[in-house]
Amino acid sequence: MSDHLLPYLANCSLLFTEEPLLGRPAAARAAGFGAVEFWWPFAVPVPSDREVDAFTTAIEEAGVALAGLNFFAGDLAGPDCGVLSIPGRSAEFRDNIDVVAGIGERLGVRGFNALYGNRVDGVDPAAQDELAAESIGLAAKAVASFGGTVLIEPVSGPKPYPLRTAADAVAVVRQARAAGAANVGFLCDLYHLASNGDDIDAAIAEYAEYVAHVQIADAPGRGEPGSGQLDLDRYVADLARRGYRGWVSLEYKPTGTTEASLAWLPRARRRGRPGQQRRGGRPGQQRRDGQTKEQA
Repeated sequence: MSDHLLPYLANCSLLFTEEPLLGRPAAARAAGFGAVEFWWPFAVPVPSDREVDAFTTAIEEAGVALAGLNFFAGDLAGPDCGVLSIPGRSAEFRDNIDVVAGIGERLGVRGFNALYGNRVDGVDPAAQDELAAESIGLAAKAVASFGGTVLIEPVSGPKPYPLRTAADAVAVVRQARAAGAANVGFLCDLYHLASNGDDIDAAIAEYAEYVAHVQIADAPGRGEPGSGQLDLDRYVADLARRGYRGWVSLEYKPTGTTEASLAWLPRARRRGRPGQQRRGGRPGQQRRDGQTKEQA
């Protein structure tokens, strides 16, 4: 592995699925991780207080940080890929904002993935984009008070999801920032970019300053690093060299057990924290929006 020293976290929606959902934070801690992230862990946008308390308690009792959390995005295993731009469903996203912000403030979460939503037949794409801009602005305002960042992600697969490349996602980020939401950033998912045929080296070179979170999986297959053909370590090292200081999420589907899929990552590399300086690097590099990389 390279010496970039960026910290890794476990996406517990895809890793440690040998355990029930509320047991996964403890499983991640036992595997050596100090931080985790989750897709929205409930079936509905506004779960009961009891359900929310059970989830937050599982995080707290495991002794891990919840570094990332998705907003409600519908049925990710089915036809959905976000609801914030879909007329008739955007209200679900907006109802979800307060719940997400409440969890985020309680647990100190900093990254919040707002999946954009699919195109809908019979609806003007421009109208969906306008609705998305409004929804993203509301989400950004809700998490800004405790240092949260709303993340915009390109996604692959057959769904009619309009953000496919780094340029697509960064265009939304730029629009949000121009509208006053400085705490909106690019979620650089290397698997999705590769699967969509984006030039990852060019994307990193062009858009590194907008990157607020990184997720990795190998391609093809979406397995652990080494199961496919991507030079993930080189890409991550390049992001670090260009000033990125945030988390690198392991958002992959293990080809075997979760434990076996982690053999490539030394246990000592699983408990880092954002802001560590890469050898020869420059921590705290300033971005155009005035935040440092550590604040992203």
